[in-house]
Amino acid sequence: MQTPLRIVPLGGLGEVGMNCMALELDETIVVIDCGVTFPNEEPGVDIIHPDFSYLIERRDQVKAVIITHGHEDHIGALPYLLSEIDVPVYGPDYALLLARERLSEFRFDKAPELITIKPRQRIQVGAFEIEPYRVTHSIPDSTGLAFRTRLGTLIHSGDFKIDLAPPDAEHFDFPFLEQLGKAGVRLLFSDSTNVDVEGASGGEAEVAVALERHIREAEGRIVISMFGSNAYRLAATLRVAQTLGKQTLLLGRSLTTHARIAEKLGLLPKPLPTYISPDLAQAVPRNKLLVIASGSQAEPLAALARIAARNHHHLKLEPGDTVLLSSRIIPGRERGVHTLIDNLERQGLRVLQRFDDPKIHVSGHACREEQRKLITTVRPRCFVPVHGTFHHLRRHAELAREMGVPDVQVIENGAVLELDEAGTRIAEPTETGRVHVQAGNALDDVVLRDRTLLSQVGIVMLTLNIDRRGELRERPRVLTRGVIWEDEERALLARIAADLQRVLGRVPLPASDETLRDVACRTARNLFREELGFRPLTHCVVTGRDE
Repeated sequence: MQTPLRIVPLGGLGEVGMNCMALELDETIVVIDCGVTFPNEEPGVDIIHPDFSYLIERRDQVKAVIITHGHEDHIGALPYLLSEIDVPVYGPDYALLLARERLSEFRFDKAPELITIKPRQRIQVGAFEIEPYRVTHSIPDSTGLAFRTRLGTLIHSGDFKIDLAPPDAEHFDFPFLEQLGKAGVRLLFSDSTNVDVEGASGGEAEVAVALERHIREAEGRIVISMFGSNAYRLAATLRVAQTLGKQTLLLGRSLTTHARIAEKLGLLPKPLPTYISPDLAQAVPRNKLLVIASGSQAEPLAALARIAARNHHHLKLEPGDTVLLSSRIIPGRERGVHTLIDNLERQGLRVLQRFDDPKIHVSGHACREEQRKLITTVRPRCFVPVHGTFHHLRRHAELAREMGVPDVQVIENGAVLELDEAGTRIAEPTETGRVHVQAGNALDDVVLRDRTLLSQVGIVMLTLNIDRRGELRERPRVLTRGVIWEDEERALLARIAADLQRVLGRVPLPASDETLRDVACRTARNLFREELGFRPLTHCVVTGRDE
Protein backbone atom coordinates (compact mmCIF):
# COMPACT_ATOMS: atom_id res chain seq x y z
CA MET A 1 0.00 0.00 0.00
CA GLN A 2 1.37 3.40 -0.96
CA THR A 3 1.84 5.99 1.76
CA PRO A 4 -0.02 9.32 1.71
CA LEU A 5 1.61 12.69 1.29
CA ARG A 6 2.00 14.32 4.70
CA ILE A 7 1.77 18.08 5.22
CA VAL A 8 3.32 19.29 8.49
CA PRO A 9 3.28 23.05 9.24
CA LEU A 10 6.00 23.98 11.74
CA GLY A 11 5.30 27.73 11.67
CA GLY A 12 3.15 30.37 9.99
CA LEU A 13 -0.24 28.68 10.34
CA GLY A 14 -2.19 30.15 13.23
CA GLU A 15 0.17 33.14 13.39
CA VAL A 16 1.67 35.85 11.20
CA GLY A 17 5.33 35.15 10.40
CA MET A 18 7.76 32.27 11.12
CA ASN A 19 6.69 30.46 7.95
CA CYS A 20 7.92 26.88 7.65
CA MET A 21 6.19 23.80 6.28
CA ALA A 22 7.33 20.23 5.59
CA LEU A 23 5.99 18.11 2.72
CA GLU A 24 6.69 14.40 3.15
CA LEU A 25 6.25 11.69 0.51
CA ASP A 26 7.96 8.33 -0.11
CA GLU A 27 10.84 8.92 2.34
CA THR A 28 11.45 12.45 0.97
CA ILE A 29 10.91 15.59 3.07
CA VAL A 30 11.04 19.00 1.42
CA VAL A 31 10.87 22.12 3.61
CA ILE A 32 9.08 25.19 2.22
CA ASP A 33 10.61 28.37 3.71
CA CYS A 34 12.38 28.68 7.03
CA GLY A 35 11.47 31.93 8.73
CA VAL A 36 11.49 33.76 12.03
CA THR A 37 9.13 36.00 13.90
CA PHE A 38 9.97 38.81 16.28
CA PRO A 39 9.12 39.12 19.98
CA ASN A 40 6.33 41.29 21.29
CA GLU A 41 6.90 41.17 25.03
CA GLU A 42 9.49 38.42 25.61
CA PRO A 43 12.31 40.27 27.44
CA GLY A 44 15.75 40.10 25.86
CA VAL A 45 14.65 37.91 22.94
CA ASP A 46 16.01 38.87 19.52
CA ILE A 47 14.10 36.46 17.27
CA ILE A 48 11.88 33.38 17.51
CA HIS A 49 12.15 30.42 15.14
CA PRO A 50 10.25 27.13 14.82
CA ASP A 51 11.23 24.11 16.84
CA PHE A 52 12.93 21.89 14.25
CA SER A 53 12.73 18.66 16.28
CA TYR A 54 10.38 17.04 13.74
CA LEU A 55 12.96 17.60 10.98
CA ILE A 56 16.01 16.73 13.10
CA GLU A 57 14.47 13.39 14.07
CA ARG A 58 14.01 12.65 10.35
CA ARG A 59 17.21 14.28 9.10
CA ASP A 60 17.98 11.45 6.66
CA GLN A 61 14.71 12.13 4.84
CA VAL A 62 15.14 15.92 4.61
CA LYS A 63 16.44 16.48 1.07
CA ALA A 64 15.97 20.22 0.44
CA VAL A 65 14.78 23.58 1.70
CA ILE A 66 12.91 25.58 -0.94
CA ILE A 67 12.71 29.34 -0.38
CA THR A 68 9.92 31.37 -1.99
CA HIS A 69 11.37 34.86 -1.35
CA GLY A 70 13.70 36.84 0.87
CA HIS A 71 11.63 38.24 3.73
CA GLU A 72 12.91 37.42 7.22
CA ASP A 73 9.76 35.49 8.07
CA HIS A 74 10.74 33.12 5.23
CA ILE A 75 14.56 32.91 5.43
CA GLY A 76 15.57 34.17 8.89
CA ALA A 77 15.72 30.74 10.56
CA LEU A 78 18.01 29.12 7.98
CA PRO A 79 21.14 29.42 10.16
CA TYR A 80 19.44 27.53 12.98
CA LEU A 81 18.14 24.71 10.78
CA LEU A 82 21.38 24.37 8.79
CA SER A 83 23.39 24.16 12.00
CA GLU A 84 21.46 20.93 12.71
CA ILE A 85 20.93 19.47 9.23
CA ASP A 86 23.26 19.66 6.22
CA VAL A 87 20.77 20.13 3.40
CA PRO A 88 20.83 22.16 0.16
CA VAL A 89 18.79 25.36 0.00
CA TYR A 90 17.13 26.33 -3.29
CA GLY A 91 15.65 29.74 -3.98
CA PRO A 92 15.66 32.91 -6.10
CA ASP A 93 18.78 35.09 -6.38
CA TYR A 94 17.61 37.94 -4.16
CA ALA A 95 16.60 35.62 -1.31
CA LEU A 96 19.82 33.60 -1.43
CA LEU A 97 22.01 36.71 -1.44
CA LEU A 98 20.23 37.83 1.72
CA ALA A 99 20.53 34.35 3.21
CA ARG A 100 24.25 34.25 2.42
CA GLU A 101 24.76 37.50 4.35
CA ARG A 102 22.94 36.09 7.35
CA LEU A 103 24.72 32.74 7.22
CA SER A 104 28.10 34.49 7.13
CA GLU A 105 27.48 35.57 10.73
CA PHE A 106 27.46 31.92 11.87
CA ARG A 107 30.10 29.20 11.90
CA PHE A 108 29.55 25.98 9.98
CA ASP A 109 31.83 22.97 9.63
CA LYS A 110 30.85 22.91 5.97
CA ALA A 111 29.63 25.92 4.00
CA PRO A 112 25.86 25.65 3.37
CA GLU A 113 24.91 24.81 -0.20
CA LEU A 114 22.78 27.59 -1.72
CA ILE A 115 21.45 26.86 -5.21
CA THR A 116 19.69 29.48 -7.35
CA ILE A 117 16.61 28.33 -9.26
CA LYS A 118 14.82 30.54 -11.74
CA PRO A 119 11.07 30.67 -12.48
CA ARG A 120 9.98 27.80 -14.75
CA GLN A 121 13.19 25.89 -13.96
CA ARG A 122 12.36 22.36 -12.78
CA ILE A 123 14.37 20.40 -10.23
CA GLN A 124 13.86 16.85 -8.99
CA VAL A 125 14.13 16.29 -5.25
CA GLY A 126 13.28 12.69 -4.37
CA ALA A 127 9.55 12.17 -4.81
CA PHE A 128 8.97 15.82 -5.80
CA GLU A 129 9.48 17.63 -9.07
CA ILE A 130 9.55 21.29 -8.09
CA GLU A 131 9.05 24.29 -10.35
CA PRO A 132 8.98 27.90 -9.12
CA TYR A 133 6.85 30.48 -10.89
CA ARG A 134 6.91 34.28 -10.74
CA VAL A 135 4.56 36.14 -8.40
CA THR A 136 4.46 39.82 -7.45
CA HIS A 137 5.06 40.84 -3.84
CA SER A 138 6.72 43.65 -1.86
CA ILE A 139 10.23 42.25 -2.35
CA PRO A 140 11.92 41.44 -5.67
CA ASP A 141 12.35 37.93 -7.04
CA SER A 142 9.31 36.43 -5.31
CA THR A 143 8.02 33.04 -6.37
CA GLY A 144 5.29 30.52 -5.80
CA LEU A 145 6.00 26.79 -6.10
CA ALA A 146 4.48 23.93 -8.09
CA PHE A 147 5.11 20.39 -6.83
CA ARG A 148 4.42 17.52 -9.23
CA THR A 149 3.97 14.21 -7.40
CA ARG A 150 2.43 10.78 -8.02
CA LEU A 151 -0.64 12.09 -6.17
CA GLY A 152 -1.03 15.10 -8.44
CA THR A 153 0.16 18.70 -8.59
CA LEU A 154 0.37 20.89 -5.51
CA ILE A 155 0.72 24.67 -5.71
CA HIS A 156 2.08 26.89 -2.94
CA SER A 157 1.35 30.58 -3.55
CA GLY A 158 4.15 31.94 -1.36
CA ASP A 159 3.44 35.51 -0.28
CA PHE A 160 1.76 37.18 -3.24
CA LYS A 161 -0.31 40.01 -4.59
CA ILE A 162 -1.31 40.79 -8.17
CA ASP A 163 0.47 43.94 -9.28
CA LEU A 164 -0.59 44.60 -12.87
CA ALA A 165 2.29 47.04 -13.46
CA PRO A 166 5.25 45.73 -11.45
CA PRO A 167 8.19 48.17 -11.40
CA ASP A 168 10.65 45.50 -12.57
CA ALA A 169 8.28 44.29 -15.33
CA GLU A 170 8.34 40.80 -13.78
CA HIS A 171 4.65 40.00 -14.12
CA PHE A 172 2.67 37.44 -12.16
CA ASP A 173 2.86 34.22 -14.23
CA PHE A 174 -0.82 33.55 -14.79
CA PRO A 175 -0.23 31.62 -18.07
CA PHE A 176 1.72 29.04 -16.07
CA LEU A 177 -1.05 28.68 -13.48
CA GLU A 178 -3.74 28.52 -16.15
CA GLN A 179 -1.84 25.67 -17.80
CA LEU A 180 -1.60 23.81 -14.48
CA GLY A 181 -5.25 24.50 -13.70
CA LYS A 182 -6.40 23.00 -16.98
CA ALA A 183 -4.26 19.90 -16.41
CA GLY A 184 -5.64 19.54 -12.88
CA VAL A 185 -4.36 20.80 -9.52
CA ARG A 186 -4.78 18.52 -6.55
CA LEU A 187 -4.14 21.03 -3.76
CA LEU A 188 -3.57 24.77 -3.41
CA PHE A 189 -1.86 26.42 -0.44
CA SER A 190 -2.67 30.15 -0.50
CA ASP A 191 -1.54 33.26 1.41
CA SER A 192 -4.30 34.39 3.82
CA THR A 193 -2.81 37.57 5.32
CA ASN A 194 -5.25 40.08 3.77
CA VAL A 195 -8.38 37.95 3.65
CA ASP A 196 -10.33 40.57 5.63
CA VAL A 197 -9.70 43.26 2.98
CA GLU A 198 -12.05 43.46 0.02
CA GLY A 199 -10.85 44.58 -3.38
CA ALA A 200 -7.24 44.55 -4.58
CA SER A 201 -4.03 45.51 -2.83
CA GLY A 202 -2.92 48.21 -5.30
CA GLY A 203 0.34 48.69 -7.16
CA GLU A 204 3.76 50.09 -6.40
CA ALA A 205 3.43 52.55 -9.30
CA GLU A 206 0.77 54.43 -7.29
CA VAL A 207 3.12 54.65 -4.32
CA ALA A 208 5.93 56.00 -6.49
CA VAL A 209 3.71 58.86 -7.68
CA ALA A 210 2.62 59.72 -4.12
CA LEU A 211 6.19 59.65 -2.80
CA GLU A 212 7.38 61.98 -5.57
CA ARG A 213 4.60 64.44 -4.78
CA HIS A 214 5.44 64.57 -1.07
CA ILE A 215 9.19 64.82 -1.68
CA ARG A 216 8.63 67.76 -4.04
CA GLU A 217 6.33 69.49 -1.53
CA ALA A 218 8.62 69.10 1.48
CA GLU A 219 10.16 72.45 2.43
CA GLY A 220 12.76 71.21 4.89
CA ARG A 221 14.40 67.85 5.37
CA ILE A 222 12.29 64.83 4.52
CA VAL A 223 12.73 61.44 6.20
CA ILE A 224 11.01 58.48 4.56
CA SER A 225 10.73 55.29 6.58
CA MET A 226 9.91 52.08 4.74
CA PHE A 227 10.50 48.35 4.97
CA GLY A 228 14.08 47.91 3.78
CA SER A 229 13.16 44.87 1.71
CA ASN A 230 10.92 46.89 -0.61
CA ALA A 231 13.58 47.58 -3.22
CA TYR A 232 10.92 48.85 -5.63
CA ARG A 233 9.99 51.66 -3.26
CA LEU A 234 13.62 52.35 -2.48
CA ALA A 235 14.34 52.63 -6.22
CA ALA A 236 11.40 55.02 -6.74
CA THR A 237 12.60 57.25 -3.90
CA LEU A 238 16.18 57.31 -5.18
CA ARG A 239 14.94 58.18 -8.66
CA VAL A 240 13.12 61.25 -7.32
CA ALA A 241 16.15 62.24 -5.25
CA GLN A 242 18.32 62.12 -8.36
CA THR A 243 15.81 64.15 -10.37
CA LEU A 244 15.52 66.85 -7.69
CA GLY A 245 19.24 66.96 -6.93
CA LYS A 246 18.80 65.93 -3.31
CA GLN A 247 21.61 64.37 -1.32
CA THR A 248 20.52 61.05 0.11
CA LEU A 249 21.28 59.45 3.45
CA LEU A 250 20.52 55.78 4.14
CA LEU A 251 20.09 54.99 7.84
CA GLY A 252 19.75 51.41 9.08
CA ARG A 253 21.67 48.18 8.61
CA SER A 254 18.83 46.26 6.98
CA LEU A 255 18.14 49.13 4.60
CA THR A 256 21.76 49.42 3.48
CA THR A 257 21.99 45.64 3.02
CA HIS A 258 18.94 45.59 0.76
CA ALA A 259 20.22 48.63 -1.14
CA ARG A 260 23.54 46.90 -1.78
CA ILE A 261 21.88 43.68 -3.00
CA ALA A 262 19.30 45.54 -5.10
CA GLU A 263 22.08 47.54 -6.77
CA LYS A 264 24.05 44.35 -7.45
CA LEU A 265 21.02 42.85 -9.20
CA GLY A 266 20.38 45.98 -11.26
CA LEU A 267 17.18 46.97 -9.47
CA LEU A 268 18.18 50.55 -8.56
CA PRO A 269 18.23 53.53 -10.95
CA LYS A 270 21.36 54.68 -12.75
CA PRO A 271 22.86 57.02 -11.99
CA LEU A 272 22.21 56.87 -8.28
CA PRO A 273 21.71 60.11 -6.34
CA THR A 274 24.59 61.42 -4.26
CA TYR A 275 24.89 59.33 -1.11
CA ILE A 276 26.33 61.09 1.93
CA SER A 277 27.83 59.64 5.08
CA PRO A 278 25.86 60.13 8.31
CA ASP A 279 28.42 62.50 9.84
CA LEU A 280 27.83 65.01 7.01
CA ALA A 281 24.02 65.03 7.27
CA GLN A 282 23.70 68.06 9.50
CA ALA A 283 25.83 70.17 7.16
CA VAL A 284 23.57 69.62 4.13
CA PRO A 285 21.05 72.44 3.49
CA ARG A 286 17.70 71.35 4.89
CA ASN A 287 15.85 71.46 1.58
CA LYS A 288 18.56 69.38 -0.10
CA LEU A 289 18.55 66.39 2.27
CA LEU A 290 16.44 63.26 1.78
CA VAL A 291 16.78 60.56 4.43
CA ILE A 292 15.61 56.98 3.98
CA ALA A 293 15.48 55.37 7.40
CA SER A 294 14.69 52.01 8.94
CA GLY A 295 12.42 51.69 11.94
CA SER A 296 8.87 52.19 10.69
CA GLN A 297 7.71 49.73 13.36
CA ALA A 298 9.31 51.74 16.20
CA GLU A 299 12.03 49.16 16.81
CA PRO A 300 13.91 50.64 19.80
CA LEU A 301 17.39 50.55 18.24
CA ALA A 302 16.36 51.54 14.71
CA ALA A 303 17.23 54.91 13.20
CA LEU A 304 13.74 56.42 13.31
CA ALA A 305 13.22 55.62 16.99
CA ARG A 306 16.51 57.34 17.84
CA ILE A 307 15.55 60.37 15.75
CA ALA A 308 12.21 60.51 17.58
CA ALA A 309 14.00 60.28 20.94
CA ARG A 310 16.42 63.05 19.87
CA ASN A 311 19.44 60.85 20.54
CA HIS A 312 20.58 59.99 17.02
CA HIS A 313 24.30 60.72 16.76
CA HIS A 314 24.19 62.19 13.25
CA LEU A 315 20.75 63.62 12.56
CA LYS A 316 18.68 66.17 14.44
CA LEU A 317 15.42 67.31 12.86
CA GLU A 318 13.82 70.73 13.29
CA PRO A 319 10.26 72.09 13.20
CA GLY A 320 9.02 72.10 9.63
CA ASP A 321 10.90 68.95 8.61
CA THR A 322 8.76 66.06 7.31
CA VAL A 323 8.66 62.39 8.31
CA LEU A 324 6.75 60.11 5.96
CA LEU A 325 5.84 56.57 7.07
CA SER A 326 5.55 54.53 3.88
CA SER A 327 4.45 51.38 5.71
CA ARG A 328 1.69 49.68 7.60
CA ILE A 329 1.71 48.87 11.30
CA ILE A 330 2.49 45.21 11.90
CA PRO A 331 -0.02 43.68 14.37
CA GLY A 332 1.35 43.97 17.89
CA ARG A 333 3.40 47.10 17.16
CA GLU A 334 0.55 49.62 17.40
CA ARG A 335 1.46 51.12 20.77
CA GLY A 336 5.11 51.59 19.86
CA VAL A 337 4.35 53.21 16.52
CA HIS A 338 1.82 55.60 18.04
CA THR A 339 4.37 56.61 20.70
CA LEU A 340 6.96 57.12 17.96
CA ILE A 341 4.59 59.42 16.05
CA ASP A 342 3.82 61.38 19.22
CA ASN A 343 7.54 61.89 19.89
CA LEU A 344 8.11 63.11 16.33
CA GLU A 345 5.17 65.50 16.41
CA ARG A 346 6.28 66.93 19.77
CA GLN A 347 9.37 68.18 17.93
CA GLY A 348 7.20 70.21 15.56
CA LEU A 349 7.71 67.76 12.69
CA ARG A 350 5.14 67.10 10.00
CA VAL A 351 4.34 63.38 10.13
CA LEU A 352 2.51 61.73 7.24
CA GLN A 353 1.10 58.22 7.36
CA ARG A 354 -1.49 56.11 5.52
CA PHE A 355 -4.35 57.91 7.28
CA ASP A 356 -3.15 61.18 5.76
CA ASP A 357 -2.55 59.75 2.29
CA PRO A 358 -3.54 56.11 1.55
CA LYS A 359 -1.38 56.19 -1.59
CA ILE A 360 1.94 56.24 0.31
CA HIS A 361 1.74 52.53 1.05
CA VAL A 362 0.20 49.46 -0.53
CA SER A 363 0.24 45.97 0.92
CA GLY A 364 2.39 43.20 -0.45
CA HIS A 365 -0.33 40.62 0.20
CA ALA A 366 -3.35 39.68 -1.88
CA CYS A 367 -6.77 40.98 -0.85
CA ARG A 368 -9.99 39.05 -1.41
CA GLU A 369 -10.37 39.93 -5.10
CA GLU A 370 -6.85 38.64 -5.81
CA GLN A 371 -7.36 35.54 -3.67
CA ARG A 372 -10.50 34.74 -5.67
CA LYS A 373 -8.59 35.15 -8.94
CA LEU A 374 -5.94 32.68 -7.83
CA ILE A 375 -8.55 30.08 -6.88
CA THR A 376 -10.48 30.48 -10.14
CA THR A 377 -7.27 30.23 -12.16
CA VAL A 378 -5.95 27.13 -10.40
CA ARG A 379 -9.31 25.37 -9.82
CA PRO A 380 -7.91 23.09 -7.08
CA ARG A 381 -9.67 19.97 -5.80
CA CYS A 382 -8.32 20.67 -2.28
CA PHE A 383 -7.50 23.95 -0.55
CA VAL A 384 -5.40 24.75 2.54
CA PRO A 385 -5.08 28.40 3.64
CA VAL A 386 -1.62 29.37 4.92
CA HIS A 387 0.17 32.40 6.39
CA GLY A 388 -2.09 33.96 9.00
CA THR A 389 -3.82 33.73 12.34
CA PHE A 390 -6.58 31.17 12.84
CA HIS A 391 -9.08 33.90 12.02
CA HIS A 392 -7.35 34.54 8.68
CA LEU A 393 -7.19 30.83 7.88
CA ARG A 394 -10.86 30.28 8.74
CA ARG A 395 -12.01 33.26 6.65
CA HIS A 396 -9.93 32.16 3.68
CA ALA A 397 -11.34 28.64 3.96
CA GLU A 398 -14.86 30.09 3.85
CA LEU A 399 -13.92 32.00 0.69
CA ALA A 400 -12.68 28.82 -0.98
CA ARG A 401 -15.87 26.94 -0.06
CA GLU A 402 -17.98 29.79 -1.43
CA MET A 403 -16.09 29.39 -4.71
CA GLY A 404 -16.88 25.71 -4.92
CA VAL A 405 -13.65 24.05 -3.81
CA PRO A 406 -14.89 20.62 -2.64
CA ASP A 407 -12.19 19.72 -0.09
CA VAL A 408 -11.07 22.51 2.27
CA GLN A 409 -9.00 21.99 5.42
CA VAL A 410 -7.91 24.48 8.09
CA ILE A 411 -4.78 23.36 9.94
CA GLU A 412 -2.44 25.10 12.36
CA ASN A 413 1.15 24.54 13.43
CA GLY A 414 1.67 20.96 14.59
CA ALA A 415 -1.35 19.54 12.77
CA VAL A 416 -0.64 16.82 10.22
CA LEU A 417 -2.71 16.69 7.05
CA GLU A 418 -2.55 13.58 4.88
CA LEU A 419 -3.40 13.50 1.18
CA ASP A 420 -4.04 10.33 -0.85
CA GLU A 421 -6.18 9.23 -3.80
CA ALA A 422 -9.36 9.53 -1.70
CA GLY A 423 -8.76 13.10 -0.47
CA THR A 424 -7.43 14.81 2.66
CA ARG A 425 -7.76 13.86 6.32
CA ILE A 426 -6.38 15.13 9.62
CA ALA A 427 -3.85 12.70 11.11
CA GLU A 428 -2.26 12.46 14.55
CA PRO A 429 -0.62 15.83 15.35
CA THR A 430 3.08 16.26 15.97
CA GLU A 431 4.94 18.29 18.60
CA THR A 432 5.86 21.80 17.50
CA GLY A 433 6.98 24.87 19.34
CA ARG A 434 8.90 28.11 19.33
CA VAL A 435 12.59 28.58 20.07
CA HIS A 436 13.52 31.96 21.55
CA VAL A 437 16.97 33.24 20.60
CA GLN A 438 19.17 35.92 22.15
CA ALA A 439 22.57 36.77 20.61
CA GLY A 440 22.41 33.59 18.54
CA ASN A 441 21.74 31.28 21.48
CA ALA A 442 18.50 29.45 22.30
CA LEU A 443 16.91 30.38 25.63
CA ASP A 444 15.41 27.72 27.86
CA ASP A 445 11.72 28.08 28.74
CA VAL A 446 12.70 28.34 32.42
CA VAL A 447 14.88 31.38 31.64
CA LEU A 448 11.98 33.07 29.84
CA ARG A 449 9.63 32.28 32.69
CA ASP A 450 12.07 33.74 35.22
CA ARG A 451 12.57 36.86 33.11
CA THR A 452 8.83 37.39 32.95
CA LEU A 453 8.52 36.95 36.71
CA LEU A 454 11.47 39.29 37.31
CA SER A 455 9.68 41.99 35.32
CA GLN A 456 6.50 41.44 37.33
CA VAL A 457 7.63 40.82 40.92
CA GLY A 458 11.39 41.45 41.15
CA ILE A 459 13.93 39.33 43.01
CA VAL A 460 15.08 38.87 46.61
CA MET A 461 18.61 37.60 47.25
CA LEU A 462 19.41 36.03 50.62
CA THR A 463 22.85 35.24 52.02
CA LEU A 464 23.26 32.81 54.94
CA ASN A 465 26.63 32.64 56.71
CA ILE A 466 26.71 29.35 58.66
CA ASP A 467 29.08 27.13 60.63
CA ARG A 468 29.87 23.46 59.97
CA ARG A 469 26.63 22.24 61.57
CA GLY A 470 24.43 24.72 59.69
CA GLU A 471 23.87 27.25 62.49
CA LEU A 472 23.75 30.90 61.52
CA ARG A 473 26.81 32.92 62.48
CA GLU A 474 25.04 36.22 61.88
CA ARG A 475 21.70 37.63 60.82
CA PRO A 476 20.77 36.74 57.19
CA ARG A 477 21.51 39.43 54.61
CA VAL A 478 18.54 40.48 52.43
CA LEU A 479 19.00 42.31 49.13
CA THR A 480 16.21 43.16 46.68
CA ARG A 481 16.01 44.32 43.07
CA GLY A 482 12.71 45.47 41.56
CA VAL A 483 10.79 44.76 44.79
CA ILE A 484 11.13 47.84 46.99
CA TRP A 485 13.36 50.90 47.13
CA GLU A 486 15.78 49.71 49.80
CA ASP A 487 16.94 53.12 50.99
CA GLU A 488 13.36 53.88 52.05
CA GLU A 489 12.54 50.41 53.41
CA ARG A 490 15.52 49.57 55.62
CA ALA A 491 13.19 48.89 58.57
CA LEU A 492 11.16 46.37 56.54
CA LEU A 493 14.27 44.52 55.37
CA ALA A 494 15.68 44.47 58.90
CA ARG A 495 12.39 43.03 60.20
CA ILE A 496 12.34 40.34 57.51
CA ALA A 497 16.00 39.46 58.25
CA ALA A 498 15.16 39.11 61.95
CA ASP A 499 12.13 36.92 61.22
CA LEU A 500 14.27 34.75 58.92
CA GLN A 501 16.86 34.37 61.68
CA ARG A 502 14.18 33.17 64.14
CA VAL A 503 12.73 30.63 61.68
CA LEU A 504 16.13 29.28 60.67
CA GLY A 505 17.11 29.05 64.32
CA ARG A 506 14.38 26.39 64.75
CA VAL A 507 15.76 24.15 61.99
CA PRO A 508 17.12 20.90 63.56
CA LEU A 509 20.92 20.62 63.44
CA PRO A 510 22.97 19.50 61.66
CA ALA A 511 21.20 21.02 58.63
CA SER A 512 22.17 20.67 54.96
CA ASP A 513 22.65 23.63 52.65
CA GLU A 514 19.66 22.46 50.61
CA THR A 515 17.41 22.40 53.67
CA LEU A 516 18.50 25.87 54.76
CA ARG A 517 18.01 27.32 51.28
CA ASP A 518 14.55 25.79 51.00
CA VAL A 519 13.41 27.06 54.41
CA ALA A 520 14.91 30.53 53.84
CA CYS A 521 13.36 31.01 50.38
CA ARG A 522 9.92 29.73 51.39
CA THR A 523 9.91 31.91 54.54
CA ALA A 524 11.09 35.03 52.71
CA ARG A 525 8.47 34.66 49.98
CA ASN A 526 5.72 34.35 52.58
CA LEU A 527 7.02 37.30 54.59
CA PHE A 528 7.10 39.55 51.53
CA ARG A 529 3.60 38.44 50.58
CA GLU A 530 2.34 39.40 54.04
CA GLU A 531 4.04 42.81 53.82
CA LEU A 532 3.60 43.69 50.12
CA GLY A 533 0.85 41.42 48.84
CA PHE A 534 3.00 39.40 46.38
CA ARG A 535 5.79 36.83 46.34
CA PRO A 536 9.01 37.94 44.59
CA LEU A 537 11.43 35.51 43.00
CA THR A 538 13.82 34.45 45.75
CA HIS A 539 17.39 33.16 45.56
CA CYS A 540 19.52 32.04 48.51
CA VAL A 541 23.31 31.61 48.76
CA VAL A 542 24.82 29.64 51.66
CA THR A 543 28.42 30.49 52.64
CA GLY A 544 30.92 29.84 55.38
CA ARG A 545 30.43 26.14 56.23
CA ASP A 546 33.96 25.05 55.26
CA GLU A 547 35.82 28.14 56.43
